[in-house]
Amino acid sequence: MMPDDDRTTTRRPSRETLLTFGVAALAGAAVFLVAVELFPYGSANHDEGVYLQQAHLLLDGQFGFTTDHPDAFRWWFFVEDGPRLYPKYAPVPAAAFALGVAVGLPRLALAGVGFGIVALVGLLTAEGFDRRTGVLAAGIVATTPLFLVNTATFLPYATTTLLNLLFAYGYVRTVRTERLRPAVLAGTSVGLAFFSRPYTAVLFALPFVVHASYGLLAPAFRRELVVLRGRLLRYGTVAGLGAAGVGVTLAYNAAVTGDPFTFPYQAFAPRDGLGFGTREILGYSRDYTPELALRANRLVLEAFARRWSFAPPLGVALAVLGLVLTVGPGASLLGSRATARADDRVYDAHDEALRTVFAGVALSVAVGNLLFWGNLNLLGGLSDPTDGLISILGPFYHFDLLFPVSAFAAAGAVRVWRGLRRAALGADRSATEVRVALAVVLVAGLAVSGATTAGALDDPVERSAVYTDRYERVYEPLEARAGGAWRGGALGNEPAFEDALVFVPSPYGEWLGHPFQSTWNDAGPDGAAVYALPGSPEQTFAVLRSYPGRSYHRFTYRGTWTPDPSGDVTPAVRRLRLREGASHGIATTVGVVGSPSTVRLVAGEADAADSAVAAYDVTAEPGSNLTVDWTVEPGRAAVTGDGYDPRGDGVVRFDGATRLALVVTFVQEGGATVSYRQELTVRSDGDRVELLWPPETRVCRLSSDCGHEGTYLRGRGDYLDGVVVESSANTSG
Repeated sequence: MMPDDDRTTTRRPSRETLLTFGVAALAGAAVFLVAVELFPYGSANHDEGVYLQQAHLLLDGQFGFTTDHPDAFRWWFFVEDGPRLYPKYAPVPAAAFALGVAVGLPRLALAGVGFGIVALVGLLTAEGFDRRTGVLAAGIVATTPLFLVNTATFLPYATTTLLNLLFAYGYVRTVRTERLRPAVLAGTSVGLAFFSRPYTAVLFALPFVVHASYGLLAPAFRRELVVLRGRLLRYGTVAGLGAAGVGVTLAYNAAVTGDPFTFPYQAFAPRDGLGFGTREILGYSRDYTPELALRANRLVLEAFARRWSFAPPLGVALAVLGLVLTVGPGASLLGSRATARADDRVYDAHDEALRTVFAGVALSVAVGNLLFWGNLNLLGGLSDPTDGLISILGPFYHFDLLFPVSAFAAAGAVRVWRGLRRAALGADRSATEVRVALAVVLVAGLAVSGATTAGALDDPVERSAVYTDRYERVYEPLEARAGGAWRGGALGNEPAFEDALVFVPSPYGEWLGHPFQSTWNDAGPDGAAVYALPGSPEQTFAVLRSYPGRSYHRFTYRGTWTPDPSGDVTPAVRRLRLREGASHGIATTVGVVGSPSTVRLVAGEADAADSAVAAYDVTAEPGSNLTVDWTVEPGRAAVTGDGYDPRGDGVVRFDGATRLALVVTFVQEGGATVSYRQELTVRSDGDRVELLWPPETRVCRLSSDCGHEGTYLRGRGDYLDGVVVESSANTSG
């Protein structure tokens, strides 16, 4: 790479450079549109919620938060260290997203990242080829499916690529202009990229490190001391600031994990790292062998080429052609070194070293990812590479490939166009015929590119749209409470509650934000709406005691929650009240749907060995409805109405906090059973007893206990004929 011939003249941006920025602005707008329309509640990768929760913490000056109830507020992929909770991810991407969060439009940050990536790909390509090729490269990356989809999510890959590209641009500029300021940009950017995703930054920077090493060794061998001193200063600045980024990373590790060499992701899952052997996270483990790595990464790269690159697979074919024509022997034999117009060159349009570095980025990213088992986990199954997260978000661990592939694809397309133009001009045809022929070729090329890109986007867009439709239905009660501008939506900034505590279900285990990643707490659990997991009865009452004076709510749903978003789920928000007294008289009326069999009171977890049960035979004559009167008192509960003969003393006893369920079972013709189950969270304290009202009510088929698929929402659900539940409570003392 040659130095600038005129380093003292300030030049206006060229027409092509302005056009590159225009393309970048359109790309940023497209990213914003995709984020708003396709991912208003995030993507199927629930890591997005982690970064948004982290962004809120950073805006409050926190890396994590401390709470007396860590099990109730443990966010997805947060490390629980006693009362302290902190994310397993580095804060750099979240800090970028926080810029949008701060102004109430988080997705503006995504648009900014998209703008920066496209602009830098164009500028870097212009450095390696010429300005017109740079404009085309900007257009190519802006219309690549992987860029459009992944940049529109709150995930770290596009943000880290932006930092890598800033590093590359700063490095190229400091080499060519021999100025120190671009070296500062390069060093700062690579340090931040390392802080963001260390291994990603190393893979991207490696070819530039090789180039810099050669740039120092060559003048040293030639004893060109002046040149060597200048390069030592500039490259040393890059290296020093990059090393400072490593130091900041280690300092952050020490602050959050207590050990500078233990990254938060290692504290979360010690075996979730680089290399081969047993890899494990959250109970899922694989023996990651070199053979498995080769197979998985081959499938990932095939997916990139066939479905996620520009106009797949045309874009990759053009990139290969561009590489052959502009780097190595092909560039000399085919005469590609003399194709750029003199006024279209940035510096030396014949600089093969820079193009070789670009190609080196593609090589280091492709080979280096073999050591990372995350590429295996992208695939739902090796037998079907179109399944799993890769089918929705693409091969995002290879996001850095977008830069060299776009650059060389643009170079290949320009070389093909210039070759066709020369051939047309050399033919015995009129100028009009030449222009018409070239116009036909151009239109055909644009049509093919557009059609193949749109076709590649069809499947991931359709899958994400189905996912978004489900969350639009599930969050409808929250959106309605916020007047359609809920802060969990794409453009909303209003809380669904004021001074409230909301209990959230956890179908995937005891995690907040998984799968309901829009229910984040602000800078810890103390905002207008505090979302919590109910957990055990002891945990529920402990959380309630920590938030006196707030309104209490239960966010729930009817249906079966599965990773497949096609299931029908009906949501609801129920206002809860904490009732406290010497006793509570409860009347539960249920619709008769067969012959009354038994009534039971169960204290404790269903089917647990230490659960207490009181059973009753039904002697009452039911009509269309059956009413059960029962009483909850300190340490005991019993059915008190007539028509229910106890088996034993008819009293169920409990100590402290527990779940107390009334189960009314009917037997239908043929022996099938239908059970109404009302479950209360209660706590006995001396001569007083507390309960959370109303109870969770479920209607279960062939079982006395069922999950959310049996949730009873009056007037909202497909129930058996005759199913109805009404209940009331009278608290005394």
